[in-house]
Amino acid sequence: MSHYKTLILSILALLMASCTSQPLNIQVYETSESGNKLTQLKEFPSAKDTVRIALRPDSSFQEITGFGGSFTESSAYLLNELSNENRERIIEAYFGESGARYSLTRTHMNSSDFSLGNYSYAPVEGDTALEHFSIDEDRDDIIPMIKDAMAVSEDGFKIISSPWTAPPWMKDNKAWKGGKLLPEYYDAWALFFSRYLKAYKAEGIDIWGITVENEPLGNGENWESMHYTPEEMNDFVANHLGPTLENQGHDVVLLGYDQNRDHLKEWVDVMYGDEKAASYFDGIAIHWYASTYEVFPEALQYAHKAAPNKYLIQTEATADADVPVWQDDEWYWSKEATDWGWDWAPDEQKYLHPKYVPVFRYARDIIGTLNNWVDGWVDWNMVLNRQGGPNWANNWCLAPVIVDEEADEVYFTPLYYTMSHFSRYIRPGAKRIGFETDETDLLLTAAKNPDGSIAVVILNQSEEAKGVELDLDGRSTAFAIQGKALQTVIIPPNN
Repeated sequence: MSHYKTLILSILALLMASCTSQPLNIQVYETSESGNKLTQLKEFPSAKDTVRIALRPDSSFQEITGFGGSFTESSAYLLNELSNENRERIIEAYFGESGARYSLTRTHMNSSDFSLGNYSYAPVEGDTALEHFSIDEDRDDIIPMIKDAMAVSEDGFKIISSPWTAPPWMKDNKAWKGGKLLPEYYDAWALFFSRYLKAYKAEGIDIWGITVENEPLGNGENWESMHYTPEEMNDFVANHLGPTLENQGHDVVLLGYDQNRDHLKEWVDVMYGDEKAASYFDGIAIHWYASTYEVFPEALQYAHKAAPNKYLIQTEATADADVPVWQDDEWYWSKEATDWGWDWAPDEQKYLHPKYVPVFRYARDIIGTLNNWVDGWVDWNMVLNRQGGPNWANNWCLAPVIVDEEADEVYFTPLYYTMSHFSRYIRPGAKRIGFETDETDLLLTAAKNPDGSIAVVILNQSEEAKGVELDLDGRSTAFAIQGKALQTVIIPPNN
């Protein structure tokens, strides 16, 4: 046979192999109103309509920092009230290899509303040198919870810490709620952050990041708070906190703002418009409470464009203004939840606070924020009781895991599985990738993990099942997602 004929036959063989290439090898995990809980699917429902999704891994966006929840005194206290078996079960569920594998977390400096009462690490008035500084308040609960989580987490996790307020003696109103930090205590308050980081490090706990102040716009003075304008926060960071952390040798991520997205633009302009302050800020922290369904994509895009190389992290979210519903999965899939704005929002903002489906609220927000440059998403309390506490301010909320501490019972709500769809399968260092679709009803996001695997998270809010045709580099596979369901589709590396 001539070399020419051999070449022709080789080309034909390659073309035939291309036409008969194997479909994509995928793993599909689903949580649904019908009862699936991060269940791996082998069979799929029939669907009248098919959605086409083409992944574009060559189009990549932000690097993912992580997903997780918060170590609050309330959560840590409840773990202490449970049997060792249930305590270990919850820690494994959040941080172990068999569970959600949380990678980004948060805790509070001094007390918060989700503490058993008010406390500060610097209780002695006038102690500007912080000679009496002590984290003893955390030794019975928060610190043991963090250490237990560290013991089961194979990949480790990052911790962001935030103060709700300085000790009252440093404030103009001498109170836990509201007020402002007095300028004469700026240096002492900056030193407080350094002492906190060193004290936790001495316990074997490295704090990865800090925010300057939780909710600097205030909270209606319902619990611990301290107010800053953007300019005041810049002054504190540029001339006190930043230099103190630098001089004390702390390698810690510093995040500004730390409140709702509806005011994000004005804070971005001031934070990053001041060259000296901007040199200390590593990014910006946000919350979701401005709306039960609006992601504020324009504000998020604006923040990214202003500082494309800095962090944009969602540091707090929870379904608030509701007492948890116990052992009733159906409620978490029904449009019954309300937030603070249902009652308290001004009339012109009422439309931002309709009743909502808790599972959809979480999944919609995580997908929507990821698709608009957010690189980390942190839930609030990991564990609460059937009252939605304990909480000294009676500020009841939901959590993914609810416990009855007196009966030693644990309820993993559908919100736990919703969080797991992201935290378990989209790992730190992943890059969000592009996609194209002909469907607007399904919400989705996709990321390529450091190991080369691709995770696609899909939310179907409709009652009807949807067929899906997923394409990657010319190879495709078909499956379906049930009505009212959340799926994570994994494409293994070297597929």
